[in-house]
Amino acid sequence: MIDHSGISVTDFDLAKTFYEQALAPLGARFLVQIPPEHTGGVKVGGLGRDTPVFWLTEGAAQTPPVHFAFSAETRPQVDAFYAAAMAAGGTDNGPPGLRPHYHATYYGAFVRDPDGNNIEAVCHAPE
Repeated sequence: MIDHSGISVTDFDLAKTFYEQALAPLGARFLVQIPPEHTGGVKVGGLGRDTPVFWLTEGAAQTPPVHFAFSAETRPQVDAFYAAAMAAGGTDNGPPGLRPHYHATYYGAFVRDPDGNNIEAVCHAPE
């Protein structure tokens, strides 16, 4: 239903590095940076697995902070996302584990990015 989305980040280079590291365990990477002549000089770039689906735009932080959940194929990927995001400077907002109050097989981990947004990796596989 959603083709792509994105957030405004206060420090583009910091956010780019954070998201590259945090999303790598999920198979995503930084794919494109839009030339500044097309953005009025603002840094804009996209991450994804095959095509850019999550965009970063240099600007004021989101108010209030937003929540994005990124899909993981396996629970170990969720664990690896959490470890990578924490190592990249994220702050804990819920370690990896089952969240049966959402759904019986909902396995997720939550981290705040450098601008305070709540990012998550989630796996719905039964084990």
